[in-house]
Amino acid sequence: MSLFDWFDNRRKSAPISKERQEREIADGLWHKCAACGVMTYTKDLRANQLVCPECGHHHPVFSDERIHQLIDAETWVAIDETLAPVDPLKFRDRKSYSDRIAETQAKTSLKDAVQTGLGQLDGLAVALGVMDFRFMGGSMGSVVGEKLTRLIERATAEQIPVVIVCASGGARMQEGMLSLMQMAKISAALERHRAARQLYLPVLTHPTTGGVTASFAMLGDIILAEPHATIGFAGRRVIEQTLREKLPDNFQTSEYLQQHGFIDVIVPRTQLKSTLAQLIRLHQPPPSMIPSTAMSLTHAQPLSPGSPEASR
Repeated sequence: MSLFDWFDNRRKSAPISKERQEREIADGLWHKCAACGVMTYTKDLRANQLVCPECGHHHPVFSDERIHQLIDAETWVAIDETLAPVDPLKFRDRKSYSDRIAETQAKTSLKDAVQTGLGQLDGLAVALGVMDFRFMGGSMGSVVGEKLTRLIERATAEQIPVVIVCASGGARMQEGMLSLMQMAKISAALERHRAARQLYLPVLTHPTTGGVTASFAMLGDIILAEPHATIGFAGRRVIEQTLREKLPDNFQTSEYLQQHGFIDVIVPRTQLKSTLAQLIRLHQPPPSMIPSTAMSLTHAQPLSPGSPEASR
């Protein structure tokens, strides 16, 4: 037996300490499923769109990864990237709202809790908004409301469908009434989009709650959701204390809501892009009904920093 074989046998026969196991997991090469506990090679998990190949558990997906999953390569044109929140109420709890914003921006490299832009989904022009739960729980403040409203208005003007991937804890309490106003603003933009006979498809992911659920998340022409996503307005404990009733174990899941008619279809993440493409194609107007002034995204170019749209 060679010396290398001897060391290899010793390593295999030695018990794996908890410290060694945690160190190997922390290296990022492997990922432990939160649902079934199975270890999956990280590259394989990402290739499967962060869905556990063993049990089908949908791990959290953040905005950059979601855009990569849905939008065709080299067609994404981000809009309103420079919009950033301010602190008009000078809100403070354990720390000031301004400090929270700065810390979260540094940690996530995002300006706020949503990314918006135009691109192609399986060759189809779409306006896409993706919320990011890392940024203060995906809470909806003035910037989220403004960016989504501008996205919808842009899509209405250019006669293209809107897709919004929702992931939020609700309205942002640090902005008070200014945050709640965004519910009405986005809903009004969606009504104008609907009046123009254009398609809106919200995708509800885990979690979608609060003011987002009470507004644009539930206003879609067809409402899609990921499996086992938590979807609701108030929390379970609040509802149980108000109604003085015990709620079902699967209450506020996408499956329960589909059963009771609140959402239309549950789509596994690995099938989401193809499902959205199919729905958009089914609802596309005939070519004769599309205005000749509608911009084609086939030759869309990124916005220059000095352009009027970028400076809005």
